[in-house]
Amino acid sequence: QVHLVESGGGLVQAGGSLRLSCTASGSFDRSDALGWYRQAPGSQRELVATMTANGGTYYDDSVKARFTISRDNAKNTITLQMNSLKPEDTAVYYCNARRTSIWPPVDYWGQGTQVTVST
Repeated sequence: QVHLVESGGGLVQAGGSLRLSCTASGSFDRSDALGWYRQAPGSQRELVATMTANGGTYYDDSVKARFTISRDNAKNTITLQMNSLKPEDTAVYYCNARRTSIWPPVDYWGQGTQVTVST
């Protein structure tokens, strides 16, 4: 089992910044992809950004040019730097590890951290 622990959520005014971090442990494999999803009240969980083990990245269009994902393979950590935050970024943010070395892929989730952006 992969264990994911997030930190860094909170309350910020629109236009501000927050930095989320997630550390993986347990049966985490460094070939796993790591990323962030978010879920707003009444909405489905959606992908925000992800990074593969070799550094390939994907960003949802809504966060491109505002959010930056980075990964430290030595520390098994994934970080999401969020700038120019908007009220619509308010959600619970979940760290995700996806094991793509097996089929079908397996997803592991953190407990979530609340991000609230006020107007």
